[in-house]
Amino acid sequence: MARQNPNQNQNQNQNQTQNQNTNPIPNLRSPEIDEFNLRETRPSLGGGRVPGNERFGTAFDLVEQMHYLYIRLVKARNLQPNRGNANSLPDPFVEIKLGNFIANTKHFEKNPNPIWNQVFAYPKDRIQSLTLEMTVRDKDNGEEDNAIGGLSFDIIELPVRVPPDSPLAAQWYRLENGSEGELMVAVWMGTQADESFPDSWHLDSLSVDGDGIVNIRSKVYLSPRLWYVRVHVIEAQELQSNSNRQTEVLVKGAVMNMVLRTRLLSRPVWNEDLMFVVAEPFDEQLVLTVEEKLGNKEDIVGKCLIPLHNVEKRMDTRVVSSKWYNLEKHTRDDNGEVNVVQLNSKIHIRVCLDGGYHVLDELTQYSSDLRATHRLLGSASIGVLELGILNANGLTPMKTRNGRGAVDAYCVAKYGQKWIRTRTVIDSLNPKWNEQYTWEVFDPCTVITIVVFDNNHLQDVANGGGTKDSRIGKVRIRLSTLETDRIYTHSYPLIVLHPSGVKKMGEIQLVVRFTCVSLLNLMQMYTQPLLPNMHYIHPLSVFQQDSLRHQATQIMALRLNRAEPALRREVVEYMLDVGSSMWSVRKSKANYCRLVDVLSSLISFCKWLNDICIWTRPVLTVLVHLLFLIAVYNPQLMMISVLVYVIMFGAWSYRSRSRHPPHMDIKLSHADRFNGDELDEEFDGFPSSKNGDILKMRYDRLRSVGSRIQTVIGDMATQGERIQNLTTWRDPRATAMFLVFCFGLAVILYVVPVRGVVIAIGLFVMRHPGLRNRLPSAPMNFFRRLPARTDGLL
Repeated sequence: MARQNPNQNQNQNQNQTQNQNTNPIPNLRSPEIDEFNLRETRPSLGGGRVPGNERFGTAFDLVEQMHYLYIRLVKARNLQPNRGNANSLPDPFVEIKLGNFIANTKHFEKNPNPIWNQVFAYPKDRIQSLTLEMTVRDKDNGEEDNAIGGLSFDIIELPVRVPPDSPLAAQWYRLENGSEGELMVAVWMGTQADESFPDSWHLDSLSVDGDGIVNIRSKVYLSPRLWYVRVHVIEAQELQSNSNRQTEVLVKGAVMNMVLRTRLLSRPVWNEDLMFVVAEPFDEQLVLTVEEKLGNKEDIVGKCLIPLHNVEKRMDTRVVSSKWYNLEKHTRDDNGEVNVVQLNSKIHIRVCLDGGYHVLDELTQYSSDLRATHRLLGSASIGVLELGILNANGLTPMKTRNGRGAVDAYCVAKYGQKWIRTRTVIDSLNPKWNEQYTWEVFDPCTVITIVVFDNNHLQDVANGGGTKDSRIGKVRIRLSTLETDRIYTHSYPLIVLHPSGVKKMGEIQLVVRFTCVSLLNLMQMYTQPLLPNMHYIHPLSVFQQDSLRHQATQIMALRLNRAEPALRREVVEYMLDVGSSMWSVRKSKANYCRLVDVLSSLISFCKWLNDICIWTRPVLTVLVHLLFLIAVYNPQLMMISVLVYVIMFGAWSYRSRSRHPPHMDIKLSHADRFNGDELDEEFDGFPSSKNGDILKMRYDRLRSVGSRIQTVIGDMATQGERIQNLTTWRDPRATAMFLVFCFGLAVILYVVPVRGVVIAIGLFVMRHPGLRNRLPSAPMNFFRRLPARTDGLL
């Protein structure tokens, strides 16, 4: 399809070698180096304008303008062969020559009136000639193709098209060199905002074969609308058992390759829910099979098939009417044909399509959409999210090509139902995309995910079914952390955790803007429930959430893999954070440190109060005593003082607020303090592929960690049980003493003013160390002596 001048190839190889030398493969990095941090940038956006707080309001104003020379070859007519035989038909193709660069269209056999409809795009800054030459050739099986005729255009005289101008009309041009044929073509200068940009053949993609060209183009995808299928299995009647004795019966439900089952009961009354995930359009069938347990195997009693497009939809809490379905017996004869026999057995079920839930993102902590499936429950848009994907710098080579490192990078971004995929930039460690996309926002407390991948499906696509696109790095941005109408221009580090440690794979430069339609509607969203009402009225269990998320992910990966170009399974699963809930020592440590950081303020307050109580600083302690007495005698002043303190603290914190969006933090993730075996365990599959001493050592370590967690949970349960046993007469004497104490306290509170009681308790707690006893107090001794249920544990 295309060939390139050897000098041009040599120049490109030299450029790639320079890029590789300036961007070596990074090793393990130290967390103190600034390269893992977010950097604010100042790109030239919207044709030379530097971003500030103003709004530009024009298309593609969040990316740098890239100028291209567009060549649209439509068709030709009346082409005559140049083979000396006037009766033969030509095999025409068009050769495009621009300086040292040469590209060819596809050719047609025996066709004097070919139709190409191909668009070529050349970056303006790489044009090396003032003349564009197009030659129509007759493809010959010999060494050289015969020229039929040609055209030439002066680059300086080409028109400039800027959207929203209408597309430039193609014209017929008579071929030079005395040929009678004509060529319909349009040539113009434009930018990446041109409608022809996504489907055009670019300078760096002409080396890709015809099957792989579809995998490099930018596309927008819409994820399928997912529904829950709720099957309430009630009972069955008149079952024809295959055994003479009483057996246990169960019901299996299946949609596609997902199978769920009820309990195994001797009396066929279940009253259980089976829930599945399906996607529009509903082409599948719900298959219900009644089976009985015979020894170690299960024998089919009967089954029924329910087409999902006939199932009733609901979006509220109303109860769908139940129905009786006749069971069928499916047998196969000697010829392999399936015979269906109607049985007298019946099954009583209630089935519906639940549209009051949101099916996928509510099951993950990185939600990009929180609307219900049913369209009638959708809320109005509150704003617009705009994302500009500019470029990446210093990407790590992911493969070897011609003896040197190479990467074919593209980006995938997901927000709500809309997925986008940028153009694949071939063989560049510093790719430039400069593509802009827009999403409607219905909830500010959502996250957009951007991931960079290396494309491994450019050559030999037919035999590359087992090849996977390599992940380079991920970025998440929560919309609620963005100021409205502000343009954020930052370079985000692309960080990936490998079994050998954390690595920086490069940087990606993004531009983000969140525009609010109505500030009142935006603030009102913070008072609304996070999820649709059905999640609270009929909540899903933890086990149902795990099963449904797995089903939704599989359906999403299957549907998006059928698009062109396909979003492959590894891409979809990485975007949806599949496997992120798997246990690892690193994540456990990170979450423990997060909890300690949250409780640090409470711990600091307890330490400060203890210093007051033991009179470490007498002056401060006396001052606290005075403030305590003032607060008791003027309780309304105490509440006002607390509120004023909160307001002042919040106002003071405004100066130190974060001015950058959140990004992947290796310190927060404990990726910088890793242990080799712990990371190896984290990247091990499930079930584990290890054996022998390694598995034994990891099991012992897990038992050690689990024992500490078990002890903490047990201690918390013990304290709660002691509080419960204050009034349950588990210890009759202790309960009697506690009730007598409550009676005496009630009498004291009735006689003595509440103010006096509070003063007495406060002064007792803050009494001087000389009045203290090192032994535990009587209330603490009484509480620790209360019984708990630990005596009944084995």
